Amino acid sequence: MLNVSKNTIYNMIKKGELKSYNVGRKVRFTESYVKAFMNQSQAGSDGQKSALPDGVQTNNGFVICGQDIILDVLSNRMRSYGIPAMRAFIGSYDGLMLLYKNKVNVASSHLWDSETDEYNIPYIKRLLPGTPALVIHLTYRMQGLYVRKGNPKNIKGWEDFRRDDITMINREYGAGSRVLLDENLKLLDILGSSIKGYATEGQTHLAVASSVSGGEADAAVGIEKIARQVDNIDFIPLKKERYDLVVKKEHIDSHEIRTMMNIINSAAFKQEFANIGGYDTSGIGKIIAEI
Repeated sequence: MLNVSKNTIYNMIKKGELKSYNVGRKVRFTESYVKAFMNQSQAGSDGQKSALPDGVQTNNGFVICGQDIILDVLSNRMRSYGIPAMRAFIGSYDGLMLLYKNKVNVASSHLWDSETDEYNIPYIKRLLPGTPALVIHLTYRMQGLYVRKGNPKNIKGWEDFRRDDITMINREYGAGSRVLLDENLKLLDILGSSIKGYATEGQTHLAVASSVSGGEADAAVGIEKIARQVDNIDFIPLKKERYDLVVKKEHIDSHEIRTMMNIINSAAFKQEFANIGGYDTSGIGKIIAEI
């Protein structure tokens, strides 16, 4: 990802420039660590402060929370308009809490509520109490299970997590994919603690898909688009999810939010994602709820 030598990576770790963790004698990285370093490097060249997952503030820039590539393109386009847009690679649940606390400017969300069979709005109401907010639609994505190529364990859906021959890899607490899993496990009366690998976490869709591809796990929850990018896995579609942006209503007329909305609704931005597999952006840019 960084296009540098192994020795350079070791030097970056020693200097504290790149976060890592150890598993035995091996050095590991999450995708969010690498992206945080890339953001910090870019911010340094622009004279800006990077938005990092463990200390997000809005004082020094415009911070967008979330992990989808759509947000990467959006923040890049905002910077081209002179707005110091930064990215915080944080899951939906924590992103909404940070929006409530004024630590970020925009939160993305794909949280499914099993009681209402609705995405995002029930969580926004709970996590932003007494805070008028607008929900802006970005895309629909297909959520499902990553399994090894050929599906050797014959996994078909959520019910298979009852089996004692299935090992999974999970997403971090607060990620939309983990919420989707936990809500379905609750409906089926399956305890997460009874599933092999439930406590093992990957920080991104790519990380968990790669674990399945490499044989470290039999299954993981994630989006269809990533399944097309990782070798040796198949995808079992289970739930069409809605991926939205959330902003505080009091900020809708700010220059930053207006610029963001103009970019999202532009023909060029829509066209960029029109033909990417795994996305349905037909309703992109619509304000679908005022809360």
